[in-house]
Amino acid sequence: MIIGNTGIPDYALLDSGGGEKLEQFGDFKIIRPDPRAIWQKSYSSRWEKADAIYKDEKWQKKLPVGEWTAGGMILKLTEFRHVGLFPEQSANWHWLQQNIMSNIRVLNLFAYTGGATMAAVQAGAHVTHVDASKPALMWASQNFKVHKLPVNKVRWMQDDAVKFVQREIRRGVFYDGIIMDPPRFGRGVGGEVWKIEENLPKLVDLCRQILTPNPLFWLINAYTADLSPIAIGQVLEDATRTLGGKVTYDELVIEQEENSQSEKKRFLPAGIVARWSKKI
Repeated sequence: MIIGNTGIPDYALLDSGGGEKLEQFGDFKIIRPDPRAIWQKSYSSRWEKADAIYKDEKWQKKLPVGEWTAGGMILKLTEFRHVGLFPEQSANWHWLQQNIMSNIRVLNLFAYTGGATMAAVQAGAHVTHVDASKPALMWASQNFKVHKLPVNKVRWMQDDAVKFVQREIRRGVFYDGIIMDPPRFGRGVGGEVWKIEENLPKLVDLCRQILTPNPLFWLINAYTADLSPIAIGQVLEDATRTLGGKVTYDELVIEQEENSQSEKKRFLPAGIVARWSKKI
């Protein structure tokens, strides 16, 4: 179990249960569905103070919640119920920074709002940031400006992940580290269908071909609840078998805020991750 929300300012998981989670993002309290929270809620009165709730596939707002900043990132209420900040990923950002050396080349696939890209650049890397969504790319670049990071450290690419890697193979471009955050299901720029069970092993095989002779790390994150971390861990083990180093895999969780000395800690499952590192 990897706890991933520690150290993010302006964020807290206030409560969870009944298939929902109550979170504090800066000035706003938000309720979102979470099918993994099958236990009972702890603080019924807290939920009544939420500023927005995602229900019946749309947002219901008590306050005019538009665009705001929390955790150092620009947030919005999206139609997919996301807000642009994934607190559990702080554990991955910390791990990346421990494995990055100055001026290495990193590929970030399915890069979305750019949390991992910013973490890598802050540690000194040059990052190729790839996402099929133009709005997501614009969102990530706005986050980059908020942090006042050097623009010459990132190459922004709107592209299908598989097709981009295939072109990098033909161009002879190599990377010292790879970050992947594939969805359960999705579509590329040209309508390409992505299914993680079918396409992830193929993409990993392609990515193996664009690693430098002495790569440093490889991180695969996934949110699908019907895959075990063992599954993506073993896919990564197949790809890195001849590279040395070590593969680890685990479940990412968010720690719920405690409100009394007697309260037992509660953790909300928030995805799975596999990591390969040259460091042992």
